[in-house]
Amino acid sequence: MKSVRINSTALAAVLLAVPATPAVAQYQAQPQFGVPQAQPFATQSSVVNLDSRIVALERQIADLLRAQEENGHRINELEGKLKQSQEDAASRIAALEAQLAAAKTQAATEIEAAPVTKPSKPKPAVAGDDAKPKPTNAVATSETDPAEEAYDAGYQLWKNGEYDEAIGALRAFTSAYPNHRRTSWANNLTGRALLDKGEPRAAAEVLLANYRANPKGERAPDSLFYLGQALMKLKQAGQACKAYGELEAVYGATMRADLKKLLPNAKAEAKCS
Repeated sequence: MKSVRINSTALAAVLLAVPATPAVAQYQAQPQFGVPQAQPFATQSSVVNLDSRIVALERQIADLLRAQEENGHRINELEGKLKQSQEDAASRIAALEAQLAAAKTQAATEIEAAPVTKPSKPKPAVAGDDAKPKPTNAVATSETDPAEEAYDAGYQLWKNGEYDEAIGALRAFTSAYPNHRRTSWANNLTGRALLDKGEPRAAAEVLLANYRANPKGERAPDSLFYLGQALMKLKQAGQACKAYGELEAVYGATMRADLKKLLPNAKAEAKCS
């Protein structure tokens, strides 16, 4: 037994003394079974990155949902305010219409009750205004036609700067004489009185209505021109150019000379192309 131990010890010493062969070195260079590899660390890092991205996406989705809810709330508030504004506007329009109807009735009564007097001398027409032209044989004068006198009363009020009174008188005229040739004149002058009074939006509505209702009326071209002027007051130069363009397209050959003279400066002010 003793000799066996000696031989084993000697054999071990010999083996330790002999340099490792390439095969042995190669074997020792191989990774051992219990040692962790690099791949599991890389896989764990990928999982962490994926978790971070999922968390970020969840936060973004939550932010989007919250923003959508806030926008929906704002839209509901705006719809409520718009509805309230529409109701308020409808109420105001109804009140104004009632006042207008009362004013028409009162003005018509006053005109019918007023005595008809002959004017001393007809005033000459001023370029660009709505003064009555010189009467011809085919047209009745104010001496024989009460409608002419009624229109002239409204014109004189406008000329004197009494715009509210002029508007009432002119509207009473159109109500009493809807088919008279002066109706085109009266509606146009009503729009001009509103414009002179500082109410361009109301003026634009009246002037546009006069043009559309009777495009062949004697003052339909004037209504288009002063519609452009009202739109300029409303800071709508592009729409003003459309009004001037339609004026030229529809009435270019028949437009009065004084209106033609005013048009180039008006287009230049609006910077029409």
